Amino acid sequence: MNKIVEDMANRLLKRKPEGLGPLESRVLQSTLERTTITRDTNKAVAFHETYGDRVADSIARIGGSWSFILAFLAFLVVWTAGNAWLLTRDAFDPYPFIFLNLVLSMLAAIQAPVIMMSQNRQTERDRIDAAHDYEVNLKAEIEIMALHEKLDELRHSEIIGMRDEILRMAEQIRRIDEKLSARPATE
Repeated sequence: MNKIVEDMANRLLKRKPEGLGPLESRVLQSTLERTTITRDTNKAVAFHETYGDRVADSIARIGGSWSFILAFLAFLVVWTAGNAWLLTRDAFDPYPFIFLNLVLSMLAAIQAPVIMMSQNRQTERDRIDAAHDYEVNLKAEIEIMALHEKLDELRHSEIIGMRDEILRMAEQIRRIDEKLSARPATE
């Protein structure tokens, strides 16, 4: 590891360089190189998505929407009304709607795992986003601490300069005072 990165780890993060993870090391290195650390995590996730992943996400997006819920509710009302009242004698699926129960069970058996797969992928995306947010926040924090150090150095050098100027002026005042004291008083 670079000596400067080790120094930054000790000074800014108050940690030994060997105690840093790869993420912290990458952040410190990017700080040292003055490069950005941000990236589009959506592109990285989209690059690794398969066709099945996209289909599962689409099914979850549709299956979890109010339009699907309301449309399916309308379907259930039509099915129930059609088979209970309109087709009382020749009902396709008479009460207690056994075929409807079979359809609903099959739909739930297929839809639930697909939605779970989509949620698991979303959880993984959230983990990637959280790790990226940590990197960006850590880099911002390090940059702010470095700026504070620079400001402190500037302030310190300014104070030293003012002190030297005060000493120089005090010396000039002392010399002027000596000259005035050495001059005979004229009355």
